[in-house]
Amino acid sequence: MAIEQIKMPQLGESVTEGTISKWLVSVGDKVNKYDPLAEVMTDKVNAEVPSSFDGVIKELIAEEDGTYEVGEVILTIETEGGSSDAQATEGSSAPAKEEAPKEEAKSQASTPAADAPKAGRYSPAVLKLSQEHGIDLSQVAGTGAGGRITRKDLNKIIESGNIPTADNAPKAEAPAKAEAPKQEAPKAAASKPAKAAGTNVPVVPGDEEIPVTGVRKAIAANMLKSKHEAPHGWTMMEVDVTNLVEYRNSIKGEFKKKEGFNLTFFAFFVKAVAQALKEYPQINSMWAGDKIVRKKDINLNIAVATQDALYTPVIKNADEKTIKGIAREIGELAGKVRAGKLTGADMSGGTFTVNNTGSFGSVQSMGIINHPQAAILQVESIVKRPVVMDNGMIAVRDMVNLCMSLDHRVLDGLVCGQFMQRVREILENTSKENTSVY
Repeated sequence: MAIEQIKMPQLGESVTEGTISKWLVSVGDKVNKYDPLAEVMTDKVNAEVPSSFDGVIKELIAEEDGTYEVGEVILTIETEGGSSDAQATEGSSAPAKEEAPKEEAKSQASTPAADAPKAGRYSPAVLKLSQEHGIDLSQVAGTGAGGRITRKDLNKIIESGNIPTADNAPKAEAPAKAEAPKQEAPKAAASKPAKAAGTNVPVVPGDEEIPVTGVRKAIAANMLKSKHEAPHGWTMMEVDVTNLVEYRNSIKGEFKKKEGFNLTFFAFFVKAVAQALKEYPQINSMWAGDKIVRKKDINLNIAVATQDALYTPVIKNADEKTIKGIAREIGELAGKVRAGKLTGADMSGGTFTVNNTGSFGSVQSMGIINHPQAAILQVESIVKRPVVMDNGMIAVRDMVNLCMSLDHRVLDGLVCGQFMQRVREILENTSKENTSVY
């Protein structure tokens, strides 16, 4: 027999951690290679972790709702056969080496400070949480399998405010004296509102505390990283899309009937951005410490929102696709997001992000760059406005604002202005006479 480890996989190019949203197996279950073991959630994707071996589940090391770094062991599987090296470890020389630590552990178990053998049984999430809040794990009673301490156990302690530390460990003497502070504590606490664990945010009756887990936690980490690392610049340009609107509206009914999906305005914008990126490849770059990486492929992330999260699936090689092809892919990717069926492949490889903020009525916004990309473009609402034309006459036109956030380490105003002017030129020249959706 051999014990094999299953580790947290990397489910995307920039993904560094994942959250176990649900175990699909239990200890003792027999599994085959490629059987799903757990559902894992990241800021990029929800996916199943498959088994790499045939065998029996030995131990579930990770906890549900626990977040673990890529490469951390999440469970072990007992397999048949093992390698010759593994069998040698179980041979005659191994017991002699293992005997000493066991004897030492027994002698240390009688002293309060003997944490080392027990500590090996704590998950990384439990250890991290205990260190952040100064919790003495030797004073915590676990509710997990076999008495293991879980993250939920620690969260309950943190919320209660009664943190067991090494300084307040129970002592054998004077139990009566220890009673008094415990009886007085509720009276003192009642005079002022409680605070959310680890913060100065007051919590009063009626307030709702929502745990930050899964996708929201990952989004927060990525946005914070982007704002901290990238010096954001911002620019905006207005575009007259009257001809584009007339063209799209004139063919959308026939297109839907023929193709079976909608021809959205957003598809025209994505195509224009892809074409302009091909002409201004500096924009299609990433900051990489001591160098700037200019990406060859033009893979556009599009932002798709759900009720409680934002996903950015990727249209690969967007510059090679027609407006029809882009419209189809936008619809398919949005459908996958809402059905929770995005894969790692759907989320990987993005080089530039286009966000359709106009879909909910925005007319001006400042996006946070999708790290480690160099820029993000926000497409705002198309609105009818009176505009002074070249001949001095005033006309009602369909106008849209394009807002771009840029990483000033990679890009400067000149090239970004040229890029935006090119996007505007493409859009303003989109018409029935000049443009084919096929």
